[in-house]
Amino acid sequence: MRSGQWRKQGSIFRADGQHAWMATHAQVPLPHVLGDGRVRILFGTRDAQGRTRTAWLDADAADPSRVLEVGDEPALDLGARGAFDDSGAMPSCLVQRDDGLYLFYVGWQRAVSVPYHTSIGLAVSHDDGRSFTRVYDGPVLDRGPHEPFFVTMPFVRVEDGRWRMWFSSGTAWLGDPPNPVYVIKHVDSADGVHWSGDPVPCIVPRSDEEAATRPWVVRDGDGYRMWFCFRGAHAFRDDVRESYRIGMAESPDGIQWTRRDDDAGIARSDSGWDSDMVAYPALYEHAGITHLLYNGNGFGVSGMGHAIAQPA
Repeated sequence: MRSGQWRKQGSIFRADGQHAWMATHAQVPLPHVLGDGRVRILFGTRDAQGRTRTAWLDADAADPSRVLEVGDEPALDLGARGAFDDSGAMPSCLVQRDDGLYLFYVGWQRAVSVPYHTSIGLAVSHDDGRSFTRVYDGPVLDRGPHEPFFVTMPFVRVEDGRWRMWFSSGTAWLGDPPNPVYVIKHVDSADGVHWSGDPVPCIVPRSDEEAATRPWVVRDGDGYRMWFCFRGAHAFRDDVRESYRIGMAESPDGIQWTRRDDDAGIARSDSGWDSDMVAYPALYEHAGITHLLYNGNGFGVSGMGHAIAQPA
């Protein structure tokens, strides 16, 4: 799957109080192409207390600005009080299996010394993503000997029975108020539940960056390509222009990556809904065309947008 430049098509949806639990944000769009010309897009949306639930909408796969339906109920609601996801359940990756559609999601829990703690949960759908049931009440990946701070934003592929996860790993909290620093790592599993071994760093922020997150990994011939987003070292302090941008990297094996950010093919606009931030890339194919979904300003406050790949 190769692309040169992405041709922006504009914003396609913004959460603005359609429901009490959909007060703001259409964050981290996650496409699931259906067989009838529709694409079902999962996304994280927040209520008035800032808690995130997984929502869904159906749109025309060729032109997702044509929104056909918006779900009346969350596809995945908050977890039980005290659980790892009682403050948020945000979608990140889908894996289609014979027994259902598996959602790897980010569980949020409010914290004391830092704003929040995140872990990775697993839920399954038997209705193509309109609703999900947790496989476990606890996370499938969390803090541990190799992950002292937090884990978030998983992307999972299954290759020859091997489950592979690329995820963001917290390495520190800096500043006052504290802001997270994280890298993208890789880890393996035999079943998608038990992830073992020492995760391997893949995308490490440069000296003028603080974070790399939301990996989206595709096979490209004999190798791999990853779209992700990264932010500069002053994004939360004195320079909004250091906020998230979309990058791209290539790898022969999914472990060792070379960044090709200049080839990502999309940048912030001079003005408008995505002028300060482009973030959380997600790709899908329909009728031979590669589509990109992403967020603009405010981590999804301004909504989600759409772009179409142009041949390299």
